[in-house]
Amino acid sequence: MKLASVLIFMLLFLELSAQDKRIYTTSTAPDLNITIDGVFDEEDWLNAMWDNAFVQHEPNEGEEPARQTEFAIMYDAVNIYVAIRSFDDPDSISMRMSRRDELEGDLVGIYFDSYFDKRTSFGFIVSAAGVRTDMVNTSDGENEDDTWDPIWYAKTAKTNSGWNAEMRIPLTQLRFEESEEQVWGLNVLRYIFRKDELSSWQAMKRETSGFTSKFGTLKGIKNIKPQNSLSFTPYLVARTERFKKEPENPFLATGKSNDFDVGMDAKIGLTNYLTLDLTINPDFGQVEADPSQVNLSTYETFFREKRPFFIEGNNILSYTLAFGDGDQSSNNLFYSRRIGRRPHYSPDLEDNEYAENPAFTKIIGAAKITGKTKSGWSVGLIESVTAREEVAIKTTHTTKSQVVEPLTNYFVGRVQKDFNEGNTYLGGMLTAVNRNINDEQLEFLHKSAYSGGLDFVHKWHNKDWMIDAGVYFSKVQGSEEAILNTQTAYSRTYQRPGADYVTLDSARTSLAGSGGKLSFGKTGGRFKFAGILNWKTPGLEINDIGFTPNVDEILQAIWLGYRWYEPFSFFRNMGLNFNQWTLHDFGGNLTEAGMNVNGHAQFTNFWRAFGSLNFNGEEYSNSVLRGGPSMKLPGGRGFYAGVFSNQQKKFTYGIDGGIRKSNEKDYYARKSVEIELGYRPVQSVQIEISPEYGVSSNQLQYISQEDYGYSTRYIMGNIKRKTFSTSIRLNYNITPDLSIQFWGQPFIATGDYSEFKYITNSKATTITNRYSFYTPEQIYFDATDGIYHIDDNLNGETDYSFDDPDFNVKEFLSNLVVRWEFSPGSMIYLVWSQNRAEYLNMGRFDFNKDIKELFDQEPHNVFLLKFSYRIGR
Repeated sequence: MKLASVLIFMLLFLELSAQDKRIYTTSTAPDLNITIDGVFDEEDWLNAMWDNAFVQHEPNEGEEPARQTEFAIMYDAVNIYVAIRSFDDPDSISMRMSRRDELEGDLVGIYFDSYFDKRTSFGFIVSAAGVRTDMVNTSDGENEDDTWDPIWYAKTAKTNSGWNAEMRIPLTQLRFEESEEQVWGLNVLRYIFRKDELSSWQAMKRETSGFTSKFGTLKGIKNIKPQNSLSFTPYLVARTERFKKEPENPFLATGKSNDFDVGMDAKIGLTNYLTLDLTINPDFGQVEADPSQVNLSTYETFFREKRPFFIEGNNILSYTLAFGDGDQSSNNLFYSRRIGRRPHYSPDLEDNEYAENPAFTKIIGAAKITGKTKSGWSVGLIESVTAREEVAIKTTHTTKSQVVEPLTNYFVGRVQKDFNEGNTYLGGMLTAVNRNINDEQLEFLHKSAYSGGLDFVHKWHNKDWMIDAGVYFSKVQGSEEAILNTQTAYSRTYQRPGADYVTLDSARTSLAGSGGKLSFGKTGGRFKFAGILNWKTPGLEINDIGFTPNVDEILQAIWLGYRWYEPFSFFRNMGLNFNQWTLHDFGGNLTEAGMNVNGHAQFTNFWRAFGSLNFNGEEYSNSVLRGGPSMKLPGGRGFYAGVFSNQQKKFTYGIDGGIRKSNEKDYYARKSVEIELGYRPVQSVQIEISPEYGVSSNQLQYISQEDYGYSTRYIMGNIKRKTFSTSIRLNYNITPDLSIQFWGQPFIATGDYSEFKYITNSKATTITNRYSFYTPEQIYFDATDGIYHIDDNLNGETDYSFDDPDFNVKEFLSNLVVRWEFSPGSMIYLVWSQNRAEYLNMGRFDFNKDIKELFDQEPHNVFLLKFSYRIGR
């Protein structure tokens, strides 16, 4: 008993010792005069307090780093100054040139918890080549937002004993409370690229949850005042397009168009905690295009946000509907891609009529308030208005117009309150979409859409244990047509035969729904686990401003994980995970069940690998027949794995791919492989090529549904799909502020349909009893019109027909961007975008022929020059 007590005391003592917080006390000097040049030759630096004794964080936690680091901090009334000296062999330093926020090579960084809330920190990081990145960490490191782009200055210099980094961070870029003496959280980190080693001034344990709460303390900053930022950035854009001439089309007859536009962005510090971002007539012309794809499922594709106004600070405006980083992670009450999307309506054109449909809806203006108060309130607000879009419709002699998108207002509000030193927080969110619908053709849209939610998080035992819970709701209003469309959408299918737990009502003018989440688990230590419950009622509809591809589901999941943080044998680190889940609909039907085992590892030669095994049981799909009855689908199993070489080398490579097969023989199969090749001939040039090829087959691919007598034929077919794409990136980073970047992607996708059939009993025990093939006497293909005619009752007359579903999609997208930040926050962009595309009703894949035909297409070229100039502080 005594021995046990002694052991417990020793373990507690060791844990407390490991958690000892270091203190750094800074100072100032009269007439502080520091030039940011990476050379510490000023007297102020010679007299500053320098600190060192960094310890390894990875891979050998707590041990002496391969090379030591020291730093000093000084301040004046308007700036924080940081000097970091990284001792090293000068010939071993990795000075890879890249563009801002895309760091490579050796790095150093400093993090301030200026709120001193132990949850929120501001990071300023610079590479040995002088490239900067910056980020805001919230929720004690759970959310990392590297889209934050404050104005600050950094220079680096190589020395005989290693390399230096010198920073000047204006106080306008930090948030803190006015007081006689500041007390902030602090940590300084260093990364040595060739050793993949991370060390820190304040030791942090990887087994323990949290990041900001593990910081040391910065003292000594006295009598400074918060300084609110105030800057205005007007811009000018000149744009010209060149495309294929179509003499009969008045919009394309000349093969060219020109445009000129102006706008402005502004950043205004409302208080020392809250910042207002404004944008008037924003331009996103330099943003990279979304990758090509062909989606044959009932689920909407999620695309990442790439527009600067919406991505900066988006962590504050997030309310996730689920947990983890899997398929459910994109489900959110706010999906900013809804704002400024392509217009919902496209005009029905008569013969010889032409229209020029806009690719996006113009954003008239948007405002965003974000920040966090000293008392622990995190606040995020967005207000945006998009234009009433009209499309001109022309013939040879006439011109008319038609509205394709109404004037729309979007609002998002999010608050969170910290308690208990950041171990507990309570939050809420509210969204609203209001459309000014005055045109009959737009009555299918919701006139208003509201959603909101409350969430609660509590952590204990040094943040190793956590409970996370939330409830949310939605309500949409509109015409009978709009709400009927919502009820019959593929995500809920109120009209589905057998769905007796929902009622289709064609007279409704509103629909409400709700959902919730509950998670309990252990997030610290080597062994981790979580139990998860999510639910979304059939009436939930958040897709006017949020994102959820599916509702009417109750998800139960269990996750187990184990981590090896320290090197052993030939591993540097390793992790294993197990997942189990079930899905039910609100009728109590089990729609899906499965499990997954996966692992990842880094080896002592710096190679990395991962692998995953998946097993799915038989499932019932409520959407595969697009409003028809639920359908029984066979389960399957799959394997996915990848291995990647040492990223420190000039030439890097990797391969990943997978195989998935159904438990029913030949029902479906999918194989894919992707190769990643990278080459860096010199420190400033990077080349990446990633070809990907996939082949899949499916016996029951939905094609169409047609009325036949008093019944409906749900028509399916065998499909053989082949997809090829290659992502090509060429980056030439001339300086940290001047870069040339190219991205291009040729894409080919084909679908070859055969063995057409219709569903007879969607839930039959064996798969072959669920459908019936069309006989040669029942089906006839009209090659001239590309239509299949069906004589179902063999009376010699066509009962119904459907279009040839075969497809061959070819597309090439590319962006060439020259970016020069000639002054902090002021930019010049030169952009050349090109698009080539072709669509054929043909399912044959012929790589050489398809590539040749793709590049034989006349391109659509866009040339853009954007100039923006920042005024203010």
